[in-house]
Amino acid sequence: MVSEAEKFKEEDEKEASRVQAKNQLESYAYSLKNTISDGELKDKIAADDKEKLSKTIDETISWLDASQAASTEEYEDRRKELESVANPIISSAYGAAGGAPGGAAGGFPGGAGGFPGGAPGGGATGGESSGPTVEEVD
Repeated sequence: MVSEAEKFKEEDEKEASRVQAKNQLESYAYSLKNTISDGELKDKIAADDKEKLSKTIDETISWLDASQAASTEEYEDRRKELESVANPIISSAYGAAGGAPGGAAGGFPGGAGGFPGGAPGGGATGGESSGPTVEEVD
């Protein structure tokens, strides 16, 4: 029984990593969607930027729905694509808003807009979350 568990341990770790990458991408996409539609920055984002970002978010969400079995790398690549569109737009919106109170340089509280897994080196990532993990809940 122990040897069986050892055999599947690596496979389980890969699957956990894949699920974490998927959840981070999904969370980031929906956080951005809420920010541009309901957040305080809604009126600070130019219409063409809002349309571009909204289209990219919708494409990402559609891709997530259609790609339930994608690899960790595919999820991470898709998140980087979304960040490359979102970060300049959100940055300029914070600049137009006079910067957000507190947080890191550039006015981002906790990283890129405070989104989980924001810009590299900033904000909280899934591995550093203070909330319960799947392992704790199960």
